[in-house]
Amino acid sequence: MLLPLAYLTVTNLFAALRLPPMSDRDKDAEILALRHQAARAGERHLRGHGRGRHGLLP
Repeated sequence: MLLPLAYLTVTNLFAALRLPPMSDRDKDAEILALRHQAARAGERHLRGHGRGRHGLLP
């Protein structure tokens, strides 16, 4: 019972201390960066070569 209460307290504390909302320009830049990362990850997945079995360079 004590652990869930502590968890909720900590998560609410971090939510209260979070940074101010991002501007639209910041959001657009982050979306573009994430789209680029996803596209690159998809390309690497489709190629499937150049990396070892666990995704690390040999």
